Amino acid sequence: MGMFEGKKVLVLGVANDRSIAWGIAEALHREGAELAFNYLNEALERRVRPLAESINCDNVFECDVQKEEQIDAMFAELKERWGTIDAVVHSLAYAEKDDLSNRFVNTSRSGFQTALDISAYSLVSVAKRALPLMSEKGGSIVTLTYLGAERVVQNYNVMGVAKAALEASVRYLAADLGQENIRVNAISAGPIKTLAASGIPQFRDMLAAFAEKAPLKRNVTQEDVAKTGLYLLSPLASGVTGEVLYVDCGFNTMGM
Repeated sequence: MGMFEGKKVLVLGVANDRSIAWGIAEALHREGAELAFNYLNEALERRVRPLAESINCDNVFECDVQKEEQIDAMFAELKERWGTIDAVVHSLAYAEKDDLSNRFVNTSRSGFQTALDISAYSLVSVAKRALPLMSEKGGSIVTLTYLGAERVVQNYNVMGVAKAALEASVRYLAADLGQENIRVNAISAGPIKTLAASGIPQFRDMLAAFAEKAPLKRNVTQEDVAKTGLYLLSPLASGVTGEVLYVDCGFNTMGM
């Protein structure tokens, strides 16, 4: 019997089979979890639905996290199908391309609001809906962040600010939801070739510099992050909440 046998997990933010969220989903499936996924639009549905079908999952919902009514509809359907939820994986982030490549001082107001809304506030909004479905027996929420939340990373700009807000939200949610035995944590993963990362200028150079400087002398993998996701979502991490756990081959520990 797998570690997640009988557990129900909502996974948000799968874009394709290289997504960090998909790596975590596959690991959860191997451990027996029943899963549900969201997609943003028709183009992403054509990618997400076949992945879900590959693991015999038909819990796939349209949900743009900037639309409260769609979040409500997804959780209402999950309540009808499942009754309760054991865990949520939040892997949602977005910033306008110009706001990543231009000087940070030139970040547009609308771009700033969009990045913070999708990348940070969506965690709060999702946690609010998950709370009544977890409150009887507790649960775990895990989100994905990056070192750019703490340090200046070239071409990361407003996304770094959004990730900083996300990490602060993790701490405040952990304090707020701990009384219901709901744990909230973040994984700060090293750079991985994902669809989202493709929008960051000079990302290939970032990968090369990372592998050269990291103590393990390699790039982090989807599997590395998935294993840590399993840990944080499982009872093995029963005493861990409000944390940002680095999975970056030790890169964050290094100086110049």
